[in-house]
Amino acid sequence: MNAKSKDIVIGNARIVLAERVIEQGWLALADGRIAEIGEGRAPAGAEDAGGDLIMPGLIELHTDHLEAHYVPRPKVFWNPVAAVVSYDGQLATSGITTVFDSLRVWREDGAEEVDGRAGTLAAAITTARDADLLRADHFLHLRCEIPMPSVVEEAKELIDRPDVRLMSLMDHTPGQRQFRDEGKLRDYYRGKGGGKTDVELDELFAKRFEYQKAHAATNMREIVALAHKYKIPLASHDDTTEENVVDAVRDGVSVAEFPTTLEAARGLHQAGIDILMGAPNVVRGGSHSGNIAAVDLAREGLLDILSSDYIPSSLLMAALHLPEHVPAISLAAAIRTVTKAPAEAVGLSDRGEIAVGKRADLIRVHVAGSVPAVRSVWREGSRVA
Repeated sequence: MNAKSKDIVIGNARIVLAERVIEQGWLALADGRIAEIGEGRAPAGAEDAGGDLIMPGLIELHTDHLEAHYVPRPKVFWNPVAAVVSYDGQLATSGITTVFDSLRVWREDGAEEVDGRAGTLAAAITTARDADLLRADHFLHLRCEIPMPSVVEEAKELIDRPDVRLMSLMDHTPGQRQFRDEGKLRDYYRGKGGGKTDVELDELFAKRFEYQKAHAATNMREIVALAHKYKIPLASHDDTTEENVVDAVRDGVSVAEFPTTLEAARGLHQAGIDILMGAPNVVRGGSHSGNIAAVDLAREGLLDILSSDYIPSSLLMAALHLPEHVPAISLAAAIRTVTKAPAEAVGLSDRGEIAVGKRADLIRVHVAGSVPAVRSVWREGSRVA
């Protein structure tokens, strides 16, 4: 679905530029790029946007929602290519035109059935892309659970793929970072896949502690070195303490995913590291893990990027809600958190804003009350939804 467009003109639109909104304007697209931007009445023959918002296609850096399509029920594995196509369709109709598919690069017996399937899903994405089945532009984000014994080996199996464009350094050992409150982690596992008993969780947590003690320090050095060797941007994950911030700076991290405390967010910001928070956190009004609220960071000027994480439709909704929660944030600034800012964080200079010469990755959005509906999606000037 990547054929370049013939000339298209879209008029009668509220156009969200990087720094301001044109309340009534028009766009001309040619050869997959934005050719011209105008204010007022559009040229004759323009497609009427009905006063809806026209904004850049959304850019998603961290979503593991593919896993829900691949394993829709416990022990049920769907055809992986069909799962990718289904997931991709949901992304597109949520307004996401560029996505970094977050794949779990580790194996852990008895914990998550989708663990250890990164290679299968990466291959399925390639098959779907080669067959021209995808609406969004897909890159890979390798989520590396640092304490796991096989994480370095599995990362090496995928690292030389040209679509690997982000790696994250994760450690979900109980009692730290996202799950400082071990009870929250127990609740999380009890609710997944039919749930686990306390005895099973005791065994799982004991194994996690063993893995961290035996492997975390060595694996961290090797994964960081691998990312630097292949010039892949690094993300930290769930930074909580000043020590976590120091580690992120040492490792050359460019994006900090989901910091859990104001202390960590301030340190990361001072170090020039972009802060990414969850869109569901904004929509729900807080973290499901009981950590810092994304809106609180936004009020402090500490929010750079939003991610849909586990609900694709939350990305657009959260961006549109931000100015309501934080009046100092304009609509244009809010939309930057899901377009221009994530693009710049991973070096995608050809997209993320409506500007002459940029890719014509665009969405038309109608807002009814507090709920946005994506009415049209263009990728490189071709309508894909």
